[in-house]
Amino acid sequence: MAYIAPTEFVTKMIDAGEAKVFMSTRDTLIRAFMAGAILALAAAFAITINVNTGQPLAGAILFPVGFCLLYLLGFDLLTGVFTLTPLALLDKRPGVTVAGVLRNWGLVFTGNFAGAFMVAIFMAIIFTYGFSVDPNAVGQKIGIIGEGRTVGYANHGAGGMLTLFIRGVLCNWMVSTGVVAAMMSTHVSGKVIAMWMPIMLFFYMGFEHSVVNMFLFPSGLLLGGNFTATDYLIWNEIPTVLGNLVGGITFVGLTLYSTHIKTGAKRNQASAFTD
Repeated sequence: MAYIAPTEFVTKMIDAGEAKVFMSTRDTLIRAFMAGAILALAAAFAITINVNTGQPLAGAILFPVGFCLLYLLGFDLLTGVFTLTPLALLDKRPGVTVAGVLRNWGLVFTGNFAGAFMVAIFMAIIFTYGFSVDPNAVGQKIGIIGEGRTVGYANHGAGGMLTLFIRGVLCNWMVSTGVVAAMMSTHVSGKVIAMWMPIMLFFYMGFEHSVVNMFLFPSGLLLGGNFTATDYLIWNEIPTVLGNLVGGITFVGLTLYSTHIKTGAKRNQASAFTD
């Protein structure tokens, strides 16, 4: 599958982060909008599979199709730029600033939300025949997910908030691993296989992905879920974004950069034989 060594693909990660910082506002928004929309469709697809088959693993196995498509089309998710753009700053690439990184994050968040929200409206129309009848089984399931992953966390207080945050951390550990894994191969088949595994893992384990949630919770509100927009922001989206940020930077970006680019001093070969 034309495997690329870690030192090479980590350099590609830094290059990609730099390119995203300097991307025009127009292109950043378009790419983020499409990424949010495609991932939202994949989430709707996976939930439909779960409802129709009663097998959550089936939905998890097939959900990564959306992630693979948006990656191959060159679109951007917030979870990915959380991992890549800080590396360009850390590597002191010319012209890359904190303000530039934050600008990219803000634009990608905006585009992702707009794309996911559009699909939320489209799917709510489909699930209710234009809001003329009660939601079908899939729509009802989305409403239940929205309640369980907002009010459900709130019922546990600080423990619920900690659980939500940790699920956000673990999610982007896996999602960003998928982004990086795609850089390990120069063949489409190799990229898809490498991406598929960590994305499947995060979805089946119920980890919290900020962009998927931009679809699930507005959909839940449109379909009559028993929670509020404030519940969604305080007891899901904001902690999830923070968890995704920590997970992507800490467990993927910084670890790979620190051991494959800014490596530690090599041991003295002679002393190594005396240990």
